[in-house]
Amino acid sequence: MKQQSLDQHVRYHPLFHFFGAPLALITIIGSIVNLCIAIKNCDHIWLAVFILFTSLLLVISFLLTRMYSNKVQDRVIRMEENFRHFTLTGKPLNPKTTMGQIIALRFASDEEFVELSEKAVNEGLSSKEIKQSIKNWRADEYRV
Repeated sequence: MKQQSLDQHVRYHPLFHFFGAPLALITIIGSIVNLCIAIKNCDHIWLAVFILFTSLLLVISFLLTRMYSNKVQDRVIRMEENFRHFTLTGKPLNPKTTMGQIIALRFASDEEFVELSEKAVNEGLSSKEIKQSIKNWRADEYRV
């Protein structure tokens, strides 16, 4: 992966983003088209409904798998950044710090992390604003 920065920190997983997600969308569209054709011809409607529900089930499973891994990653990030704040200041992160803020703060260097975390809570900075405020970008190479 290239050196991370505000412009270069989004990570795509090609198998998920460029193969799985489009294929899931095509599956849903195809099953809807199949159902419309079956209804028009009054032929095998129950089979078409079954295919549609099966497609929906597969797509939901596909998306939930991604959501669950992101939730676990968020919990780990919160724990890591809370520990980092404690290591640097002797105090845990402010409980008012939102998950989005914590996720954005992980890119801040240790030198600016504490000040930026306080500013994020006091001024209600969004994750985008936090990332734009970072001067020394700290790469996160272990994201899912």
